[in-house]
Amino acid sequence: MDKREFLKTAGALVAGSMLQQVALGEQTDAPRTNWAGNLTFHTNNLQAPETVDAVRAAVKSASKLRALGSRHSFNAIADSTHEQISLKRLTGMTLDEKGRTVTVGGGVTYSQLAPWLDAKGYALHNLASLPGITVAGACATATHGSGLRNGNLATVVAAVELVTADGQLVELRRDRDGERFLGAVVGLGSIGVVTRTTLDVQPTYKVAQSVYQGLSFDELERHFEEIFASGYSVSVFTDWQNHRAEQVWVKRRLKAGDTNRWEPELFGAKLAKVKLHPLPGHSPESCTEQEGIPGPWYERLPHFRIGQTPSAGHELQTEYHVPWENGWAAVHAVEKLHDQIGPHLFITELRTVAADRLWMSMEYERPSLAIHFTWKPEWPAVRQVLPLIEAQLKPFAPRPHWGKLFTMPPEQVEAHYARLPQFRELAAHYDPKGKFRNHFVRVNLYDGSLNA
Repeated sequence: MDKREFLKTAGALVAGSMLQQVALGEQTDAPRTNWAGNLTFHTNNLQAPETVDAVRAAVKSASKLRALGSRHSFNAIADSTHEQISLKRLTGMTLDEKGRTVTVGGGVTYSQLAPWLDAKGYALHNLASLPGITVAGACATATHGSGLRNGNLATVVAAVELVTADGQLVELRRDRDGERFLGAVVGLGSIGVVTRTTLDVQPTYKVAQSVYQGLSFDELERHFEEIFASGYSVSVFTDWQNHRAEQVWVKRRLKAGDTNRWEPELFGAKLAKVKLHPLPGHSPESCTEQEGIPGPWYERLPHFRIGQTPSAGHELQTEYHVPWENGWAAVHAVEKLHDQIGPHLFITELRTVAADRLWMSMEYERPSLAIHFTWKPEWPAVRQVLPLIEAQLKPFAPRPHWGKLFTMPPEQVEAHYARLPQFRELAAHYDPKGKFRNHFVRVNLYDGSLNA
């Protein structure tokens, strides 16, 4: 099966509402799906051990295995035809105030961690737009937040504990393990099953968020850096119609004594007087507070509130990361496809991420503009549009988000990751027989050349 045919099969939409997830650790005939319902997993054999020792035993005994987090990947990166393992029951959290770190179990989500951490007077540097994802899964795929000076969520990983293919427990630390650590943090599920992650923390802080409406693309072109530098985290939303962005979400980190004053216009875009949802026609009830109202970092940095259904629910997502210096040129190139994109799109979000040194990160050694597409659940049509977008972005060396849908050929993906050969060597060191490799990994990291 070639890559495009596999994506067609794996991306086929599940009819009706999302099927209820099976009880953890049980085998069942009922199919299980990812969060969006666009992917049905190819195995119902899901293990959910309660301890690290039980994880070690499960990994050692398995012939093939993939770790499953919050099921928020839209592609088959976590899929398996053999067995999956969930660390949902490993939810411990330990704060080291002296070392300014927090260590969390493999099943902990940011929705669980953030309020707990804030109550103790600490914070993370950033959060993704959806808080319900697991820390381990987000870091393993270089999932991010936004901000010209903010690295993705994996950049604050100080240590990672994982179970390797032979059941051994290994800890890799930033202050000790050098390049091996940098290769393992964004591990794509290929180095081992992550049982604990240690993150850098900082004193808690407050953020205020406001939304501006109706930003002309002419103004975006003229003031590209100024607009994305207008807040600690900035997101520009567009449907690619009418040569404009519908909304600009600006999140400002507040310091003591800040006046928290918001200008009535941002390069012609008007300050919204009511709370908005980024998707037209959707209730803003699920969104974090706006209108410049200050609040805790974890209640403003995500777009959606903890415990709420984020975005549109049933949707597809795609995201490409291009070098920051090519940001506007890439936007301009994609805009040329507005007629093809428009009928199938909910919304596109433009956001920035700082450079890092993590081998398989989309931001490896380059600050980036992320061009994120939230699609209607119309995979056959979307599958036809993606190659058009990828062709427009090809001159800018796009790196697709590892957890979202793309159709780029593996040789093109490989060309944009200078450390991929070393990553393969690292994976082979901890997993010499390919226990953690699935079809997605083989196609995109090994060019489909290895046997199942």
